[in-house]
Amino acid sequence: MAAAGALERSFVELTGAERERPRHFREFTVCGIGTEAAKEDSAGGFYYMESGKLFSVTRNRFIHWKTSGDTLELVEESLDVNLLNNTVRLKFQNCSLLPAGVHISETQNHVIILILTNQTVHRLLLPHPSRMYRSELVIESQMQSIFTDIGKVDFRDPCNSQLIPAVPGLSPNSTTSAAWLSNDGDALFALPSASGGIFVLKLPPYDIPGMVSVVELKQSSVMQRLLIGWMPTAIRGDQGLSDRPFALAVHCVEHDAFIFALCQDHKLRMWSYKDQMCLMAADMLEYVPTFKDLRLAAGTGHKLRLAYSPSMGLYIGVYMHAPKQGQFCIFQLVSTENNRYSLDHISSLFTSQETLIDFAITSTDIWAMWHDAENQTVVKYINYEHNAAGQWNSVFMHSLPEEEIILRDDQDPREERSQMVLRVSLSLFFSPLFVLCQLQGSVTEYEFSQEEFRNLQQEFWCKFYACCLQYQEALSHPLALHLNPHTNMVCLLKKGYLSFLVPSSLVDHLYLLPDENLLAEDEAAISDDVDVARDVMCLIKCLRLIGESVTMDMSAVMEMSCYNLQSPEKAAEQILEDLITIDVENVMEDICSKLQEIKNPIQAIGLLVREMDYETEVEMEKGFNPAQPLNIRLNLSQLYGSNTAACIVCRGVCKIASTRFLICRDLLILQHLLMRLGDVILGAGQLIQDQQDLLHRTTPLLLSYYLIKWGSQCLATDVPVDALESNLQHLSVLELTDSVSSPQTIVELFFQEVARKHIISHLFSQPKAPLSQTGLNWPEMITATANYLLQLLWPSNPGCLFLECLMGNCQYVQLQDYIQLLRPWCQVNVGSCRFMLGRCYLVTGEGQKALDCFRHAASEVGKEEFLDRLIRSEDGEIVSTPKMQYYDKVLRLLDVVGLPELVIQLASSVLTEAGGDWKSQATLRTCIFKHHLDLGHNSQAYEALTQIPDSSRQLDCLRQLVVVLCERSQLQDLVEFPYVNLHNEVVAIIESRARAVDLMTHNYYELLYAFHVFRHNYRKAGTVMFEYGMRLGREVRTLRGLEKQGNCYLAAVNCLRLIRPEYAWIVHPASGAVYDRPGASPKRNHDGECTAAPTNRQIEILELGDLEKECSLARIRLTLAQHDPAAVAVAGSSSAEEMVSLLVQAGLFDTAISLCQTFKLPLTPVFEGLAFKCIKLQLGGEAAQAEAWSWLAANQLSSVITTKESSATDEAWRLLSTYLERYQVQNNLYHHCVINKLLSHGVPLPNWLINSYKKVDAAELLRLYLNYDLLEEAVDLVSEYVDAVLGKGHQYFGIEFPLSATAPMVWLPYSSIDQLLQALGENSANSHNLALSQKILDKLEDYQQKVDKATRDLLYRRNL
Repeated sequence: MAAAGALERSFVELTGAERERPRHFREFTVCGIGTEAAKEDSAGGFYYMESGKLFSVTRNRFIHWKTSGDTLELVEESLDVNLLNNTVRLKFQNCSLLPAGVHISETQNHVIILILTNQTVHRLLLPHPSRMYRSELVIESQMQSIFTDIGKVDFRDPCNSQLIPAVPGLSPNSTTSAAWLSNDGDALFALPSASGGIFVLKLPPYDIPGMVSVVELKQSSVMQRLLIGWMPTAIRGDQGLSDRPFALAVHCVEHDAFIFALCQDHKLRMWSYKDQMCLMAADMLEYVPTFKDLRLAAGTGHKLRLAYSPSMGLYIGVYMHAPKQGQFCIFQLVSTENNRYSLDHISSLFTSQETLIDFAITSTDIWAMWHDAENQTVVKYINYEHNAAGQWNSVFMHSLPEEEIILRDDQDPREERSQMVLRVSLSLFFSPLFVLCQLQGSVTEYEFSQEEFRNLQQEFWCKFYACCLQYQEALSHPLALHLNPHTNMVCLLKKGYLSFLVPSSLVDHLYLLPDENLLAEDEAAISDDVDVARDVMCLIKCLRLIGESVTMDMSAVMEMSCYNLQSPEKAAEQILEDLITIDVENVMEDICSKLQEIKNPIQAIGLLVREMDYETEVEMEKGFNPAQPLNIRLNLSQLYGSNTAACIVCRGVCKIASTRFLICRDLLILQHLLMRLGDVILGAGQLIQDQQDLLHRTTPLLLSYYLIKWGSQCLATDVPVDALESNLQHLSVLELTDSVSSPQTIVELFFQEVARKHIISHLFSQPKAPLSQTGLNWPEMITATANYLLQLLWPSNPGCLFLECLMGNCQYVQLQDYIQLLRPWCQVNVGSCRFMLGRCYLVTGEGQKALDCFRHAASEVGKEEFLDRLIRSEDGEIVSTPKMQYYDKVLRLLDVVGLPELVIQLASSVLTEAGGDWKSQATLRTCIFKHHLDLGHNSQAYEALTQIPDSSRQLDCLRQLVVVLCERSQLQDLVEFPYVNLHNEVVAIIESRARAVDLMTHNYYELLYAFHVFRHNYRKAGTVMFEYGMRLGREVRTLRGLEKQGNCYLAAVNCLRLIRPEYAWIVHPASGAVYDRPGASPKRNHDGECTAAPTNRQIEILELGDLEKECSLARIRLTLAQHDPAAVAVAGSSSAEEMVSLLVQAGLFDTAISLCQTFKLPLTPVFEGLAFKCIKLQLGGEAAQAEAWSWLAANQLSSVITTKESSATDEAWRLLSTYLERYQVQNNLYHHCVINKLLSHGVPLPNWLINSYKKVDAAELLRLYLNYDLLEEAVDLVSEYVDAVLGKGHQYFGIEFPLSATAPMVWLPYSSIDQLLQALGENSANSHNLALSQKILDKLEDYQQKVDKATRDLLYRRNL
């Protein structure tokens, strides 16, 4: 039976009408003239010439259409890509489309649609798919259809739309038509003539101007040339309606077209359009055994089809309709010499069905579709060349749901009916609303019993269900067959949807086919051993008898036992009991008698079980062969990638699973019957044991098919975008991937996202299917694809691709249900299922259940492919054991999901398994620490930290502990932890953090200060606060920063005062280059650690006095900032000398003097600054006067006079005078600098200053006069000085004893006086200078005389 997969004895219809989504048609209206004829539905299809080539743009691509009255619906389908804008609806106003009035042709650049209505003909030019894309390589999952730009078509263009002329003999309601394209591009439309001829209307090529022409092909035109069996009209007599064609078909040859017409007189005529003559006529009644009745009746039910094979020629298929029977005649067109043609009769096939809907032929087969007496669709096919018996092959059609549903007492009518409606209704959205409205309209009382409510529910759900069935039945009405000879794909075009025919496997074929249709070749396909084949045939007949006897209730018992995780064997026993109980037709006796005909039942059952088992030990390849060229791999990657293909394949799998489930069910029942019969059939005890073994093999088989069927019917959930993003984040932890899609069932989801690529790569990597065979055979491909998909879905096969796909696409409810159905009986991939079930529990919020699942799955690590891939490290990291790597992945997953309690719980339990593996111990304890810290369990986090064996990880965790507790402001815990053997590390971490973060938003310095104070390490605490203050001054240029700087320095001073004096010192922190960058943050290296200090750096020691100075300087900075906010930006890091300048500039002279005295700085800048301010006030206006009062008030004057007589200038001079009197120094430096400042700005010296300086250093005053060229003032000063020396006003110059013989010696600054005289004498022309010079000379002469006299007196006194 293994080789019987290629046997195509029967096909199965696959349809998804129960879930078919209504198509969105773009509608266009085509204006017409005339009247609408009777409405008649028709359909048809078109296949591209290269649709069967593997490397073609049009691969697996076709068009189908449906007409109804004035409406034409066109749909382009592809099995490889999803086509966009692929549906269009054309409405022809005031016209009706002719039956089969749509014809599609393709050229190299265009797809041309020719349309015939009862009034008009139309030509639509659309781009060919090969011209819509830049290359023939199709790699996109979505592509534009040829109908995308149909809205740009001008339907009223006279070149492409014409009225059918009103010519005699042309009926407006033709039942047939034909259309084709000539080699020259002409569009030709053929319509039957009432006179027996054919009208042909020609539209010139769309790009060539021309006239529309009409030609009538008449029989009289070839009277003299007719030599083949039909008589001229003149001999026969009057032509009647019997000559009228009612079926037309066209075959194009080079530069000509043959028009075949099947007429009412049962004759087939062939016309040449080029020669406009009838080349052949053949009487079809000659091939009908009894034609007397047909001769008298018009052949209106006959049909005509053509099939062309390049190697075999043209085949003509004619269906001859007769009451209660029909006959297919197959001919081959034979060409003789002199342009004569004849028909070679190939075969005649008879059928008993009455109403033929459509048929199609190929060079070997006939496919036909009927309506039987019960209005059911029947499709059959036959090979007319190699079927002497005339036995038609069956197609198992999709059946409508049962009309009646039996509800048990424990079932809710709403749930059961809604499930059935889901399977048959396109309007499920409206079903609850419909039933609710019916209930509300029928209930007239406010209260009624539960039983009454249940009955009402059941009544209205039944009504709605009946409506859905009627709707489904209307949609399933067949219209046409669509056969693609290039791929051998057959489709059924129905009123509401499209269905596909796929081959049936041998097992399904034998089970579904009635006994009367079984052939000898079916038996031969089972086995070469005749006895084995007969045993299997007899076994399957028994299974069919059981299946026919099982009622709906019995079938429901088996399905419910599978769903409720109950034993199928017990259900089979119960069903067997019921069958025996209700057996009124002695079916069980028939089964027993057939069983006795089986020679070896154990062998037959074993063969059947093996044939249905898809279990394999080999995994399918994952991905395409890299040895294949890139273009081939990309092309194959899109094969069967559309939603349509996914739907077909998965429906085929569902059909197989459903049929096999019934077979396994019946086989279980039969095996229990065999067990009952015992030795009568089985014989010895060993055979009974073998039967027990087979029984236990059948049960998993039945459950496997049930699970696949369930998955094929289970709808996938549309997942919100945020959930997909969250799922992607969780899967990234596991290093798995996901994808976003929304097919209808979870099996379709799996096929589209995962399975298809595996299957296609596997198919084209097989040696039996080389890529050189570029043709695609649909029956072979769909069969192989479905079989491989079944292998991937088979629960007992290795690999978890299906479960992994569900997890990756957020189908957690479905995944959970699937695993629950699988877990009790399947012992494969137990750990993987446990893990994924835990993932589902995480999503549903059942964390403890998830943790239990993860723990149970750990035992299977290293045994299952999915878990091995889960623990595989992409970066090549070497781990201790696979199990520890698994736990690491789970812990990371729980961390991402946000379940720290479970992380702690799992990590704590895994610690015992880690044993002496210190790396794993470090990882687990780090994990415990982290999540304790996240939960705010500070003590537990610290305890876990101390137990981490890896010092580097311990340091990282310690750093994290410090940072987190600081951010939470839980500083007390941080300070009070003992930090055994970690004290230096904590200090280093806090220091590095303090130096690396912003000073005003984090309080690491204050934390470190508290840390040291708590441990009574005051010197360290003082050092910390001093560094804090230094950085505040450099980096925080605000008033708040200066305030904190002062407090820091004050805290540092207090710390040193708590230490004994000999130890009250600190090392100046970071006196190197780090702090020499003004305004730069003293960052450390990228790890936050201090950079290594230069080896030649000098260590600076700061004692308590130095800190007190810095504290004083900080207070002064704050004072300056409070007085002048603009100075904040520069005051923080300014030195004492710089601060003096800033204070003077701000007018805080008292503060500046205090700072100078503290740091032992000269007061010269203070006096110069005050002198300058006096100058500005003296030269300034009222604004300067008003502004001066603010800084004058900041200085302590002895008394401030605010009367009108005292101005700000006067007060400033008075302040300067006070300072000069208060702060006198040797050499009168401050007087000198003030006078020098005044004279340099050209300001006259005030008298009080002159008088003051004359008392202390008149000679220096003279030199200053000379330096600034004040000659007249210098002359006056010399005169006064000489007089003072001589005793006149000596007290004003500080001369205690004037010139006298008895007084101490006196002196004059002769050098300065000589300079003055020289300066006065340089300009001899200046009489004023000469007068001044003479005045000095006179004074000096008088002085010399008195000096001489005093000298003589002194000498005299000495000589006494």
